[in-house]
Amino acid sequence: MSPRPHATARDVFTDGSCLGNPGPGGWAFVVDGGPWECGYEPATTNQRMEVTAAARAVDALEGPLRIVSDSTYVVKCFNDEWWKGWHRRNWLNSKKEPVANRDLWEPFIDAVTARGDVTFAWVKGHAGQRLNSAADVLAVHAAGAGTGLRGDRFDDGVLDQLADRRSSPNEPAPQSAGRGASSGDGREISGHGLAVLGHRPPEIGGYNENPTSRRVLRQLSDVLSAKREMHPDLVVASGLGLGAETMGAEAALAAGVPYVVVLAFEGVEARWPAPSRRRFADLRQQATQEFVLASTAPVDGEAFGKAMRRRDTWFMRNCDEAVLVRRGDDRTLADLHRRLEEAFDGEVWVIEPED
Repeated sequence: MSPRPHATARDVFTDGSCLGNPGPGGWAFVVDGGPWECGYEPATTNQRMEVTAAARAVDALEGPLRIVSDSTYVVKCFNDEWWKGWHRRNWLNSKKEPVANRDLWEPFIDAVTARGDVTFAWVKGHAGQRLNSAADVLAVHAAGAGTGLRGDRFDDGVLDQLADRRSSPNEPAPQSAGRGASSGDGREISGHGLAVLGHRPPEIGGYNENPTSRRVLRQLSDVLSAKREMHPDLVVASGLGLGAETMGAEAALAAGVPYVVVLAFEGVEARWPAPSRRRFADLRQQATQEFVLASTAPVDGEAFGKAMRRRDTWFMRNCDEAVLVRRGDDRTLADLHRRLEEAFDGEVWVIEPED
């Protein structure tokens, strides 16, 4: 397929999200300074949402387009011409099996080929690209809120308004599973929520207990004790990931503060060493609430990144502030730090590990 010559195409960034795979899903497309939209499906998959996002953009927008997506599934269908092979084989893939999601692909491919003015480009997901991140935030919002939104002109204020909605009584929270009750104010945490996030073990001295990790744990306990004086209903939220997140739960126990566990997916600890899995199980058992955002593990690195970003967004919607364990010279957590600052209006306490 060779698009006909046209004026410069405008970029439209698309993304899909799924809280569970399958589970509630969201899709979104964004044109900088132009139209944007996100939508919701109650039971779907991540791949279906990626295709839907791109297809909705093609349906909604006129003129030459370049679809920019972090989904190789979408981009390779057109750039590597998978669709031609599907047609030749009467909608069978290279393994002679029925093409998945044909009900979405067939009208989408027909629309793209009929127009002849749509091209596709891949962008690395969660790498700090502003509009890719915006499409992701909108898709995750739709999946969690169970509703769609649209507008005629996208700018960063759109995301600011979404952040304001996280404390709104009328905004549904993402689905959860586990012990305890929700707060009754549209959030899942009962109390003043404080998320603990940050570095994995290599950045805090290693996988075994060491002087750096002991100092971080002591500082975390001190911070939580002080926060409890300010907020008697303090509740710590931890993803129980190796490193700072596990230490957040341990610090909560040491400070006598209740904590909730928020898992991006069931089986997050499956490949950890046996001692780490036992530690995880013990801390998980002592939590006052548990939320599992997906029942199955991601199938690849791209899906893993999306799952973790959805989990981080959950923290931002359901907590009031955060503690971030981060070295000052480290760039890997820069995007997360920025998002936390925006979500919590600067209420982010940074603990810097020291060697």
